[in-house]
Formats: sequence, C-alpha cells, structure tokens
Amino acid sequence: MNKKMIDLYAHYLIASFGKATATDMSEMLAGAISHDKITRLLSGHQFTPSMLWKLVKKAIRQVEDEQSGCLIFDDHIAEKPYMAENDLICWHYAHDKGRCVKGINGAATVSYPAC
Repeated sequence: MNKKMIDLYAHYLIASFGKATATDMSEMLAGAISHDKITRLLSGHQFTPSMLWKLVKKAIRQVEDEQSGCLIFDDHIAEKPYMAENDLICWHYAHDKGRCVKGINGAATVSYPAC
C-alpha cells in the first residue's frame, strides 16, 4: 500500500465538502495524480470504517488545537421511497442494507468553532 497516497487521500477526505470521488481529488490536485491511479489504489484494498478512522484521526491530531472544529461523518440516508427523483432525492448505496435506496444522502461536514 502506498502510504503517501493513502495519507493524501485521508487529507482529501477531510477537505471535501461533498461527495468524495477520485475525479474530484485529481482535479483538486490540478491533475498531478490521475483519477485512474487513485481508483486503482482504492479498489486494490478492502477498507473498513476503522481503517478510515485511523487515517483521518492521524491527520486530525496533527492540526488539533483548542480552537479546532468538529469533523462529523454522517453516513445516514433518509429514505424517501415514494418521492419523485430530483437533485436532492436520488438513489444511493446504503451500506447497512447492502443495496441501493432512494432518498437523501448524508454528507461529511465540518463545524467551527470547537464543539
């Protein structure tokens, strides 16, 4: 596993305010790393929530101080099975159900000041 790339990916997750994608990360890095390389790195490993937390926790501890904000991960999908699809209500993969459901996807958010 390329530790430098994994650390860079963890920092990207912290800095993202929407859906995290390999294409978005590549664009954020001005194409210095191709989205294909990022996709190959991520698809080559079975990542777990605890592995993600260890990566993100390490990065957070490096910048943590008394004035730090809160990083909140919300993987909840508010199911809306009977609503029409639109920009907000669409199909998302629900990890807890092991299938796609129609609804509103939660997203990672950052809050300031410290909570």
